[in-house]
Amino acid sequence: MQVPPDELVSVVTETNTAESSIAAPPLYDLVVVGGGAAGLSVAISSQRSGLSLVRIVDRGSSVAFPDLVSENQLDVGYGETVTSVEKVGDALVLSTNRLSYRTKAVLIAERNPTPSWEPPVAPEVAGRISVDVVPDSVRDADVLVVGHSDHAVELMARAVEAGGRVVLAAGGMDPARLSPAADHMLRRIERERRGTILYRSVPERVGAVDGLPMAFFDDRRTPDLQFDEVIFAGPRTTPDPASFSISADALASEAVWFVGDDSKDAPSDLATARPGWEVGSELAKTVFPELGDVMSESKTNRLSRHTGAIDELREEHYNATITKFEPTHSDLWVLRVRPDRPGSAHMPGQYASLGLGFWEPRIDEAGDPEAEKRWEKLIRRSYSISSRMFDDDGYLALDNEGDELEFYIVLVKPTPDNVPALTPRLALKRPGDRIYLGPKVAGRYTLASVRNPEGAVVLLSTGTGEAPHNGMVVELLSRGHTGPIVSAVSVRQWADLGYMEKNQRLAERFPNYTYIPLPTRESDVPKRYIQDVISDGTITEAVGGSLDPESAHIFLCGNPSMIGLPEAGDDGEMVFPETTGAVEILSGLGFVRDHREQPGTLHVEEYW
Repeated sequence: MQVPPDELVSVVTETNTAESSIAAPPLYDLVVVGGGAAGLSVAISSQRSGLSLVRIVDRGSSVAFPDLVSENQLDVGYGETVTSVEKVGDALVLSTNRLSYRTKAVLIAERNPTPSWEPPVAPEVAGRISVDVVPDSVRDADVLVVGHSDHAVELMARAVEAGGRVVLAAGGMDPARLSPAADHMLRRIERERRGTILYRSVPERVGAVDGLPMAFFDDRRTPDLQFDEVIFAGPRTTPDPASFSISADALASEAVWFVGDDSKDAPSDLATARPGWEVGSELAKTVFPELGDVMSESKTNRLSRHTGAIDELREEHYNATITKFEPTHSDLWVLRVRPDRPGSAHMPGQYASLGLGFWEPRIDEAGDPEAEKRWEKLIRRSYSISSRMFDDDGYLALDNEGDELEFYIVLVKPTPDNVPALTPRLALKRPGDRIYLGPKVAGRYTLASVRNPEGAVVLLSTGTGEAPHNGMVVELLSRGHTGPIVSAVSVRQWADLGYMEKNQRLAERFPNYTYIPLPTRESDVPKRYIQDVISDGTITEAVGGSLDPESAHIFLCGNPSMIGLPEAGDDGEMVFPETTGAVEILSGLGFVRDHREQPGTLHVEEYW
């Protein structure tokens, strides 16, 4: 039972006698102020730990993750703003604009934004930039959320529920610092393929291209991406007790706690302030010592690796099934993956992410220190989508509209400087096994700019960099491209050419298609690299004697040494690597690298 504020004073001073006509209001174990991720997490873990009366009060009309209310039978008061917190007898009395509560402890988990903070964006797109709120215009829109805290996950979840196609740029996110509620919601969004999380990436700036926000990332693994709306999760500070009218006696009781700043190193004058959900465990030790550390159990129980934990983790994280696992040889495989939810349409040349848990076994004996620290977490890597090239009836396979995705993956061997995490685990998988498939197929490395059906298209790759080119060749041939198409791939040995037979069949069927395999460690052929077949005229001859940088499109995917991208020197000038790469050679022939801000005919897949 809750009591209106104007009746509370007489109630709490009423003697507890049989003659009393008014029953004493209930004594809550805990009242949580704020229905954000941290507040929900503490409320849920408190109830699971044995506290019978826990109340959440929130000034809004909904909590951060509404599904958790019914799933955990939470007691929530909506539309309640705290007006005071006082010490009355042995209890605290928290009053809101609607009701008052007697309680043993109060947790202030309400978010306190920093109003002066402004994101780094171009003024031309200011109308499409939001801070801490999800605009009404996100339905059916491409939405970027930028942030690495619980609040960023809250914004992402709201945008997903509102119908947006959402990407969370969470560079710097430490999953261990997320509240259990935010961690749970992030896993659910990923598992259901309703949003994309870039754990290592954050845009260094947001510019304007054609009137829309363009996120420019500072690492080559993430291409620059354009969105309809960008939402920033702004920083926050520890709440000021004065803003909640908390009395000195209440503060001195050590039963009023605050969820602190998102930053690890943020200064605070409040000794009880803690970052994120951790305040719940500390509060349990101080106010409810009989509960010990059980409040933190919801965050750490998986680390015990109890019987069935692996099955539980697979159920929570995996959202797709491996339908084909065909080794070209022991270290090179073609696999196909079918997601639980349909929606695998893509353009040839794009990529998707695959993932397995650190809990999965490895094929090698390499020491894996990350597995001990992150045993219950996913390993994610992005791979270009390949194509089977022919369907079961021998026709060209238009796989970009199907329900499965094909990948071409090589086993990465451990070295003294690098212990690969994903492929040694993937090597043990077989058809029928479960896997994680990222929700968003992305990438600008496509045929979108190839509009002349008579122009030359040259696809140059090393190793599994051939994967995106397989779908591109099929796409060009199926739409009636009549100009010359050349695909050259450099590998070590003949056995490393997993798609050679299919490419040769295509070349026999279509006279305008040429396939050039380049094994470099076989005695029956001279050693030639991609740079060599550009310089010695092999490519020019294959396209009919002319390689016009104005009309021919060249695509490069594979080893960065083969590509040879330049980098900015101290004076701002672009400097090529010491070892000559394909980009330097092609630039000398007049080819200009394609950018969103500067279209060109030389296309480079940088996600390596």
